[in-house]
Amino acid sequence: MKTRIKEFRAKYNMTQEELAKKVGVRRETIVFLEKGKYNPSLKLAYKIAKTLNTTIEELFIFEDDE
Repeated sequence: MKTRIKEFRAKYNMTQEELAKKVGVRRETIVFLEKGKYNPSLKLAYKIAKTLNTTIEELFIFEDDE
């Protein structure tokens, strides 16, 4: 899975740490999400999307071969 978290964070001039605090996770979780090495729960995906004023569909790119 790919994400556009980094792109949306940049749009709002938000650090990984700031996003992590807003959604209630550690910064490392955001790092792993941005690298595509962690699949978030639906609840976390929703919190991140809401914080970044977008939708889960816009933020996370699900590929068919996964």
